[in-house]
Amino acid sequence: MSERLLFLTGHLALPRLERMVASFGEAAQAWRIHDIGVKVAALMTQEIIQRRLPRPVQADRVILPGRCRADLAVLTEDFGVAFERGPEEIADLPAYLGRGGAAPDLSRYDMQIFAEIVDASKMSVADISFKARELAGGGADVIDLGCLPDTPFNHLEDTIAALKAHGLKVSVDSANVAELERAAKAGVDHLLSLDEATLSILPDNSPIIPILTPRPHGDLDSLQRAARRARARGISAILDPILDPIHFGLAASIARYVELRAREPEAEIMMGTGNLTELTDADSAGVTAAMLGICSELDIRHLLTVQVSPHTRRTLQEHDAARRLMFAARADRALPKGYSDALLQIHDRKPYAATPEEIAALARELRDANFRIDTTQDGVHIYAKGLHHVAADAMALFPHLAVEHDGAHAFYLGAELMKAEIAYKLGKRYRQDEPLDFGVASDVNEEDATRFKEMGHTMRKAGQGPAKDASDT
Repeated sequence: MSERLLFLTGHLALPRLERMVASFGEAAQAWRIHDIGVKVAALMTQEIIQRRLPRPVQADRVILPGRCRADLAVLTEDFGVAFERGPEEIADLPAYLGRGGAAPDLSRYDMQIFAEIVDASKMSVADISFKARELAGGGADVIDLGCLPDTPFNHLEDTIAALKAHGLKVSVDSANVAELERAAKAGVDHLLSLDEATLSILPDNSPIIPILTPRPHGDLDSLQRAARRARARGISAILDPILDPIHFGLAASIARYVELRAREPEAEIMMGTGNLTELTDADSAGVTAAMLGICSELDIRHLLTVQVSPHTRRTLQEHDAARRLMFAARADRALPKGYSDALLQIHDRKPYAATPEEIAALARELRDANFRIDTTQDGVHIYAKGLHHVAADAMALFPHLAVEHDGAHAFYLGAELMKAEIAYKLGKRYRQDEPLDFGVASDVNEEDATRFKEMGHTMRKAGQGPAKDASDT
């Protein structure tokens, strides 16, 4: 039996919500909509809900508009049914409800991320520890200490001890066998990159897990020999045939991964994505998503990431988001689509929450002078009682606003309209009084979000500011 959902809404949003729920087809047979009796859905309060929602509530869950600030715990206890806050826009309901009415589970993943600190030998122990904790906070499971040629790493042992004291797993990557031996004695978790000749630095049954690479480069036979030797000696190993950059063997190296999986169906395999993300002048989110899609298909469960170039400064967070996305899609035997917007940094799947016709209809209904701002496919809209203008250029709207003698309000509208123009030109979702959402490309800054909301609240108190969008659920 499908879950019974009850959506609470207002007069203006009711037709759109009905169309959206109907689009779910058979999955929505047990879903109902209740108009709570207010014009704008976001204006419903806890008291209104408690007074106007009929009891008993015939539902398993009650979905409130995203901008409704009612106390969910109080409502849940009062009605004996789970209340939850849905998305702020009706257009986002499909993504919120997911398949079968359940939100996508992005808590699961099976890929382990190694985050490399490429110049660790030139950094102090304190600086490495700070950086390592930062990487772990971004999703890293293992901190990889990169060693540099002709640069002594005299504090290698102290660094490993410091990171282990923080509860971090540590790997060391070096072409210097002596450095690898020192790392092994210091209790490192992984060694990069051993081969069939250097595997001998580890004793039989070593708890250290080496990452094995082919020698010469691209020789899968040598990699398999190293893997067999490790197994015979009781050493668990991860195999890495090495991903090459574009125009220097990328296609052939992907083919090696495919062939290695066919040869070694049970082996643990690593892919280092830095040769693509670092060495391609392209936003790294899409590159990461594509490569982790390959990893998901080939059951490659270990990722080596690097973020050195300025354009890859969020590569770690992108890998973390991508591994969760791919796990969820693979578990559902589905395309990696409709689960998360974390990697949609520049363009959104649904950039517009309303059509030009819907905005025009809403503008005709308004009875107050507060400015509303929105975007649709024809440009940036600003509207209030008796006023509705649209333009692709935010500056073209200013002469219609009559705020040239109100500095604070002009500043607010300038900031909001420019934000709306950026969203319109990029194809991103614009929400008045809220920062633009760039996925994992930037941290969620709660202070900035609060400042946006407070500025909007101040303008509304002055009788001139923005009102909440009536197109909420």
